[in-house]
Amino acid sequence: MSMELNGIQKQAVLHTEGPLLLLASPGSGKTTTIIKRIGYLIEEKRVPPRRIKAVTFSRASASDMKERFQSFYPHLAPVDFSTIHSLAYEVVREHFRVIQTPFQIIEGEVNSAELETIVSEQQPLHKKIILRNLFKAISGENITDDQLDELTTYISFIKNKMIPSEQWPTVKVDVPHAERILREYELFKQSGARMLLLDYDDMLVVCEQILAREESLLRKYQERYDYVLTDESQDTSRVQHAIIEKLVHRHHNLCVVADDDQSLYSWRGADPMYLLNFKQVYPDAVTLYMEQNYRSSKEIVEVANTFIQRNKDRYNKNMFTKNSPYKPIEMRGLDDYGNQAKYLVQEIQQLEDLSEVAVLYRNNSSSIALMNEFDRVGIPFYMKDADNRFFSHWVVEDILNFMRMTFTDKRPDILEKIHLKFNGYISKQQMAALLEIRNDESVFDNLLNRVQLQDYQVKQLQMCKETFQEMKGMPPLPSIQVIRDRLGYEKALEKMCERLGFRKEYLIGILNTLEEIAAGLTTMEEFASRLKYLESALKTSRSRRGQKAVTFSTMHSSKGLEFERVYMIDLVEGVLPSKDDKGNTAMMEEATRLFYVGMTRAKQHLELITYKKRDGAEMTESRFMTAVRNIQDPPKKPATSHPAAVKPPINPNAIRTENELIVGETVHHRAFGAGVIVKVTDERIHIRFEAEEKALSTRTCLEMGLLEREKG
Repeated sequence: MSMELNGIQKQAVLHTEGPLLLLASPGSGKTTTIIKRIGYLIEEKRVPPRRIKAVTFSRASASDMKERFQSFYPHLAPVDFSTIHSLAYEVVREHFRVIQTPFQIIEGEVNSAELETIVSEQQPLHKKIILRNLFKAISGENITDDQLDELTTYISFIKNKMIPSEQWPTVKVDVPHAERILREYELFKQSGARMLLLDYDDMLVVCEQILAREESLLRKYQERYDYVLTDESQDTSRVQHAIIEKLVHRHHNLCVVADDDQSLYSWRGADPMYLLNFKQVYPDAVTLYMEQNYRSSKEIVEVANTFIQRNKDRYNKNMFTKNSPYKPIEMRGLDDYGNQAKYLVQEIQQLEDLSEVAVLYRNNSSSIALMNEFDRVGIPFYMKDADNRFFSHWVVEDILNFMRMTFTDKRPDILEKIHLKFNGYISKQQMAALLEIRNDESVFDNLLNRVQLQDYQVKQLQMCKETFQEMKGMPPLPSIQVIRDRLGYEKALEKMCERLGFRKEYLIGILNTLEEIAAGLTTMEEFASRLKYLESALKTSRSRRGQKAVTFSTMHSSKGLEFERVYMIDLVEGVLPSKDDKGNTAMMEEATRLFYVGMTRAKQHLELITYKKRDGAEMTESRFMTAVRNIQDPPKKPATSHPAAVKPPINPNAIRTENELIVGETVHHRAFGAGVIVKVTDERIHIRFEAEEKALSTRTCLEMGLLEREKG
């Protein structure tokens, strides 16, 4: 076996028997190590490829690993690389075939526009359609795309966390009647169709239940594989871990590759605490730390390593690099949010290799303003996780309907869609009466002359009629501002947010983005065309992967990627961290990990961007950006009359050389107290303290004099 690996990577490759937890820092050569380990099992240990199972988090990483393996070992038979869902599907299919129970998977890609058509025409069995129908039946209203997203996330969380049904009421969710909808959904899947219906989460739950119950099927799968490897295990949920545990129960030849510092999906049921408690499940497990970063410059690695140590629930890792210094991380403070996309365009226009440039953001909504600005100046972009929902969002549709009313106010069907969203105060009964009048006259005249109104409405409706007439021929930007303010649309949105639990910042953000798109356009027709064009440009951008184009990506989706230049944007309080993150320790730690993942995508140029104002409101720089600034350029401490008190006294009894670290000897650590040395390597010293075993940086312990021999 060719060995261009460092010491820890070699240990990971050679440790084949029994459980291994391989903690891989960003850019530490994780995939190469996994592939080499599989190659070693086949070539040196003579394990048939079919006896090795490699489970990854996503289809993309399964296929990437498969390709990497074939390029490293073109002469070897393929290994079974798959996602956990595909393994679960195999088990579920076999079980239901044996007991002769037909079933159907009710998931797959379908966009909201298609959903509307499908719902109106026929009722195929699809998860989103079933949930839409249940929401409508129970609440009497149509579910929004955002609510549908939250509802499906809520269901996934419950299934992946294996939360029993009596505890469902304890799970926080903002969608009205979510728990009742879930119970009805479960009933419908069992009995609402000719066959059993399963969604992707059910596949995992049912697979785990089958393996727990069906001894013969479990034994068959246990005997199929002698070695199991799981990648990206920090993103794995409790039910997924439970499936893997059952699979390896007989031989324990399990290699878990993960980085607890890159766990980002707790809202979907991922369980990073499982990694921290790995020794409780596998007491004989070996833990190895791949801490050498081959990707990033010295400055980025050192700052990112210090930054992630803000978190408490993590393994005590110390990422380092032997790469050369390049330049400090850049901090950019702009006066206004509106300058952000323009600034990026100016910077990136001058670059040659656009495929090595990424712009990262927390929320998908940030991407629309970016693509609008980049498209205007002709910079090609690739949208990593394109989200078409912006263009079909009901707020966008509302604004277009307001604009349509300026062309003709004779269309009651258009008014019906927006009558509750401006200050005409038209009731549902009045709207129904208006729809009965078919005389092709102004809807406002018909309301004023032919529908029974309250006294206060008369003046309001006359003002609304005049406002719509004034807007005729108005450019789209001032037109949107009139809709928001004079017609009262923004106030109506605020009331809807209070009543229905929508996120006000998100909806107002859509309006602000529409204003950015409208800027510089002269007619409303141009505005509608621009929206259509951008929607199509968004779809086209998905095909530019690997081409000379700037990558736009959420920080979540950027994991596993790397670029010469990375710009992290919208770094303000309320976005990263969000309002929900604050006051919740677990969510704040996850937000910290998200920021860390963004930083560690950069090889050389990393730029953090914030702004002072957004839509007239004062903004505060993200505390994470402030932390990075303070790490990189520590604030000067005020002079003290007792300078000696600032530094801890030098310990004359401290252990300073590696040969003084002897396995079996008791030492005293400045913070953790007494412990026994169980293992020493060039990079780490493993010490068993009373509470737990810790792997500490050998270099840090020696340089800082943290250890001394236990007296007595």
